[in-house]
Amino acid sequence: MKNLRLKSSRVVWIAAVAVIAVLVVAWIDGGEEPLRRISQPVTLPGVGA
Repeated sequence: MKNLRLKSSRVVWIAAVAVIAVLVVAWIDGGEEPLRRISQPVTLPGVGA
């Protein structure tokens, strides 16, 4: 029983470290990018020249 609790505790710690590692990578790599205009002609149906 003690061995099982030790293994489950270790799995929890490994999972927590993995989640923290993913969050750190996302924080370093991520971030907001500036918005930029998308300008391209659009043809509307029913409106013609």
